Amino acid sequence: MLDALAEREMCVCDLTKLVGADQSTVSKHLAVLKQTGIVEDRKEGTMTFYSLKICCLQGFWECVESVLRDNLKEQRAALR
Repeated sequence: MLDALAEREMCVCDLTKLVGADQSTVSKHLAVLKQTGIVEDRKEGTMTFYSLKICCLQGFWECVESVLRDNLKEQRAALR
């Protein structure tokens, strides 16, 4: 969801389709993300649209992936 929200604002219905979960689950996750300040929402009539509030996640995910890749290489080398 965070990757999708980094690209554009989305409603719960779009995110539900994207992740393949029911609306209540997606809404609960969005509530936690909003409470922690990671996403923000905007109301338009009965619809609520969510967007990423912080811009540093892209670099964060790349860093995490790099660390995981390095750890995996080290583990494979240790098994040989």
